[in-house]
Amino acid sequence: MIIDNFKIGKKSTYIIAEIGNNHNGDFDRAIQMIDDLISIDVNAVKFQKRDLSSVYTKKSLSRASQDLNVEYTLDLLRKFELSKNQHQKIKKYCLQKNITYLCTPWDIDSFNFLEKINVAAYKISSADFTNIFLIENVIKSRKPIILSTGMATEVEIKLITNFLKKKKIDFALLHCNSTYPAPLNDINLKWIKKLKTFSEIVGYSGHERGVYVSLAAVGVGASIIERHFTLDRNMEGPDHSASLELENFKSMVKGIREIDVALGNENKKYISQGEMINKENLSKSIVAKKDLKKGDFIKMEDLDFKSPGQGLPVYEYKKLIGKKISRDMNKDDFFYKSDILRKKIKPENYNFNNKWGIPVRYHDINFFSKISKPDLWEFHLSYSDMKIDINTIFKKKWDTHFLVHAPELFEESLLMDLASTDDVIREKSINETQRVIEITRELNYYFPNTISPKIICNIGGYSMDKNFSLSEKRQRYELFIDSYNLLDKKNVEILPQTMAPFPWHFGGQRYQNLFVIDDEIDFYCSKFNLNICLDISHSWLACNHLNKDFYKFCKKISRYTKHIHVGDAFGTNGEGLQIDNGEIDFMKLGKLMNTDFKKATFIPEIWQGHKNGGEGFWIALKKLEKYFK
Repeated sequence: MIIDNFKIGKKSTYIIAEIGNNHNGDFDRAIQMIDDLISIDVNAVKFQKRDLSSVYTKKSLSRASQDLNVEYTLDLLRKFELSKNQHQKIKKYCLQKNITYLCTPWDIDSFNFLEKINVAAYKISSADFTNIFLIENVIKSRKPIILSTGMATEVEIKLITNFLKKKKIDFALLHCNSTYPAPLNDINLKWIKKLKTFSEIVGYSGHERGVYVSLAAVGVGASIIERHFTLDRNMEGPDHSASLELENFKSMVKGIREIDVALGNENKKYISQGEMINKENLSKSIVAKKDLKKGDFIKMEDLDFKSPGQGLPVYEYKKLIGKKISRDMNKDDFFYKSDILRKKIKPENYNFNNKWGIPVRYHDINFFSKISKPDLWEFHLSYSDMKIDINTIFKKKWDTHFLVHAPELFEESLLMDLASTDDVIREKSINETQRVIEITRELNYYFPNTISPKIICNIGGYSMDKNFSLSEKRQRYELFIDSYNLLDKKNVEILPQTMAPFPWHFGGQRYQNLFVIDDEIDFYCSKFNLNICLDISHSWLACNHLNKDFYKFCKKISRYTKHIHVGDAFGTNGEGLQIDNGEIDFMKLGKLMNTDFKKATFIPEIWQGHKNGGEGFWIALKKLEKYFK
């Protein structure tokens, strides 16, 4: 069901703020309420329209009725009803402010008026749920209808929904208890599950005190939430006491938006990047309990189970028993899938237009150099690597080129942040980055063919609980540039890396604010003469989060891109996937490589690609060969 281009039932909850008559007949107050609600991310504001002579009997209107409740209600309705002209002005104001105006027609005359001002959808109150005459007329509009089911029996719900289905009209049902405020023990949220058997789209119209029940309704399947809004719960009128004031409404909206994200997908369980990091660090793998020789047959006493979880998971251990070992193994070496399948993936002579490389650490460069011939090496440094005397690692000069990837984490759990407002953190980040620059110059001696070696940096700009405001972002970019200008960059080039919207640090998620959005990257790179490392996986996640076209993103920043990290990705936090295991169209990306990124170098950056002799890299490069030729 679509209302003003919002697809109800998809991803996020449709939140309706029921103003109703809580403006108490004051047009200016109604406008103020709309402005308040716009500021807290509701989707629609809803009013009520009655023609009292059509709704009530002449006897009731003449006060001849002995029913005191009707008399009290009519007095308030006469006092608080907005005119047709005022409703028309409110509808126009909502259009200007990009918030949907909804209105409940209580009679045919009101419906006809609302049709004239072209409301986007209609809400039928619980009181009119069985008013088949009114519903028949509203159906003629062919606009979506939302119906509250308070006071309706299950038999009546079945009757009305069958009627709506025969008319082939888009509709939604709202679970509701029509008392104001509603006692908790009468709300019966579990009925939402049964209500879904009558309508594909189900929501909740709440009159209870507080926000917790409405939040729970989202958790049990409500895709529409309607709550009454007031500026003051102590104002005159029957609905104020069952309404939320601004701070509570704001709290409810914030909670619903968080629940929307957290609900995820009921059909599939995803392992997040943070979980993969923690799984590797904390889980156990199968390792050799002692030194083993090629050709030995594996016995139970040859196996042990230890952390980290970088090899074959423990539940596979029985598949190893009786297998012949295809390689010499030292004690604590990991077993891999290839040890079960007895099929090892090896590097080949790859054919690319672009210069390519693989990521390495000091301790594995000699191994990888014996089995592969890349154009360049990308050294990923850890803070412990920065203590190593590289003269103990390298004994000769190399013909290949190199880059350096600066650590993101330094000693004492310091996250690199050249944009920090904390002077101590920023100064430490500058000092540590300068050390990386000095190490890069030392490495340049052993890789003399590389002119002005590049250093890839995650430059910082993280936040813990929410993104920075625009003014905070500008401040952080300026702090980064100040830090950048303090560095002695002679004979090296710093490449800030494009970042994912939700990076993982210490196995948990944060918010990233800098070098995420293409417009900002374009602006700051142009202004300060910067080049970048384009991380394909990171930027795919960013484009998903920001609802941007990834390929246009790439074209926009291509002129600043000197180096590329290539991996597949999924959603907003599934990064570093094997090629073709995510959502990226690498055929499309390959065309950009041949037009917009001709001079850029690249490496495959696959999560745990280095394991088992780099098989993740070799799989990726073989796949990329058909796309990047």
